[in-house]
Amino acid sequence: MTRINTNVSSLVAQSRLQASNKDLQTALTRLSTGLRINSGSDDPAGLIASEALRSEITSLNKSISNTRRASQIISTADSALGQVSNLLNDIRGLVVEAANSGALSPNEIAANQLQVDSSLEAINRIAQTTTFQGRKLLDGSLDFITTPGTNSTRVENLKINSASLGQAGQVDIAINVSQAATQAELEFANFTLPPTVPPVPASATGTLDFAVTAATLVQSTSGAITLADSTGQFTLSSKAGGAYEGALANGFTVVIATGSVASSIAVDNLAQTITVTLQEGETLADIATGLASNANFDFASASTTAVTALDAAASAGTVAGGVNAVTGGTGSIAITAAETGVAFNGTITFVQTTGTTTPTAAFAGNTLTVTVNDTGNITTASIASAINGLAAFSATASGTLTNFAGDESSLAVTDTELTGGVDAGVYGVAAAAVFELAGGKGSEVFNVSAGTTLDQLISQINLVSDATGVSAAADTTNLVLTSTEYGSKSKVELRVLSQGTGGNFGVGGRELGTDIVATVNGRAARGDGNQLAVNTATLNLVADIEAGFAGTTSFTIAGGGANFQLGPEVVTNQQARIGIGSVNAARLGGVAGKLFELGSGEAAALATDPTRAAEIVNEAIAQVTGLRGRLGAFQATSLDSNLVSLGDTVANLQEAESSIRDADFAAESAALTRAQILVQSGTNVLSLANQNPQNVLSLLR
Repeated sequence: MTRINTNVSSLVAQSRLQASNKDLQTALTRLSTGLRINSGSDDPAGLIASEALRSEITSLNKSISNTRRASQIISTADSALGQVSNLLNDIRGLVVEAANSGALSPNEIAANQLQVDSSLEAINRIAQTTTFQGRKLLDGSLDFITTPGTNSTRVENLKINSASLGQAGQVDIAINVSQAATQAELEFANFTLPPTVPPVPASATGTLDFAVTAATLVQSTSGAITLADSTGQFTLSSKAGGAYEGALANGFTVVIATGSVASSIAVDNLAQTITVTLQEGETLADIATGLASNANFDFASASTTAVTALDAAASAGTVAGGVNAVTGGTGSIAITAAETGVAFNGTITFVQTTGTTTPTAAFAGNTLTVTVNDTGNITTASIASAINGLAAFSATASGTLTNFAGDESSLAVTDTELTGGVDAGVYGVAAAAVFELAGGKGSEVFNVSAGTTLDQLISQINLVSDATGVSAAADTTNLVLTSTEYGSKSKVELRVLSQGTGGNFGVGGRELGTDIVATVNGRAARGDGNQLAVNTATLNLVADIEAGFAGTTSFTIAGGGANFQLGPEVVTNQQARIGIGSVNAARLGGVAGKLFELGSGEAAALATDPTRAAEIVNEAIAQVTGLRGRLGAFQATSLDSNLVSLGDTVANLQEAESSIRDADFAAESAALTRAQILVQSGTNVLSLANQNPQNVLSLLR
């Protein structure tokens, strides 16, 4: 059926032509931009995914540039540290050369010192001038900042390599040392061989010295006495110059009475009472005036209350608080052991305690203990008598101070240890021996003859302790060998090479020290002698703990460090905060001392102490080398690997983003060709559809 008003065929052709034009426009846009998604309407879900990936790619690219910049900073610092290492090695050579004082003249050593001074200046200059974009790297400004806490002085040579400070910007550190590091120790007993010429036996002697400074005379007084029939009060005090001045009236009881005669004060020494008779009808103020002429006591009251008959409820007081005048002076008690020998070498302890009315003396555990009362009058003669009561000692008192109050605050007591006791025999080697003594630093062979005294043997061992790392000491008749270092790396080993019958060294022996056992914020730390270290994702530190310390110490990392953003998210686990300490001469060094001490006129100058100078330089070299190694490890393991990882991630994300957003040119070219054909076809069909109604005219002809 042919219609004129509505050309359905034309409408269908127009709709298809519009769709084909739209497809053609889409294909042209995608081919011209290279993108499949050019607006949100193209693919809303794909657009969201693509934009999220683009954001990640942008952050990752910035992380890559951050990592490269961090690597450049580390390389700059490492290059400067390399120069510091070279200078330290030069100084080390100069120190070794200067130690050859037998071959070098003083002028040559002085010339070496000038070179050392110049090298120290160069090291300080490098520390101050090594910069990156105006930021100093080696002056300590990139080191961590700490604030002290409990027992923080027990921590020595603290090095914080890295730490995560979190959002708070600080972190509290608690170190709990459960077991202190120990030294290796060997002991050999019974070095008691008498020498050819025995020494003269001697007794141990010591002293107790007393000193009292002049004290001010203080008068005794009663507590406030309240009359029962009124609110009146008065006090009674002894007078200076009277019969009861100072502390003489202490302990007397005040008895109150009334009468019609003039007021008076009477003292009963036997009963230790002071009777105060008050005249009835007079005020206490009038009575005080009347008693003012009393030679022994002062009666004081500000009350205007008249005294009437008293009853038994009237309160009384006890006179107390008086202090006698002390003229001051010194006294001494010389103490001598009754027998000769070292058995009485020990200490003297002076003890003041309550309840000891007569001084006592006792000797036990190489300690002479003298105990006296902490109140009352004490004489030096009574103390000497107590010591003389011991069979083991005799004592003699001397000096101007012959007595003193037990509670005297100005009393100073000094005790001198019991020393000087010598036995008839001398400690020594029982049989000739050849032994090798080895420690943490090296070994030495000793050849000792029978009769070598213990002191001589100790002197021989200690003479080379710097080379062996073993020191010797005597414990009565025993030889004690101790490592100079601490920890499991320290050792004392005595290997007997040959020995006569009955020798002191037996089969020798070997002992090792133990490392420190500690936790840092609850995490077990690695111990190395007195040094502990912990390395976690959030904390890397190394610290030396004071020898022998066991307990808890704490401090706070309050900031500092060089913070590097290495990941795409600004969170702590994608950041690295490392500490770069100062390398100037005042900071380099360790236990032996600091590098600046090698300068002219300092304690470790070449002409003063080359041995200590060498130890300081070795510690400084180890410190700089450790810093270079740590920075190098951070650069190689953290930064370089981070660059590779970030690069791979960016490539993968870009591929994913491309698969979502980029156009497929082959498919889009085919779509373009199809759209072009459909547009041309639709145009022709529309032309035919528009011509079709014209055929109706043929019916009207």
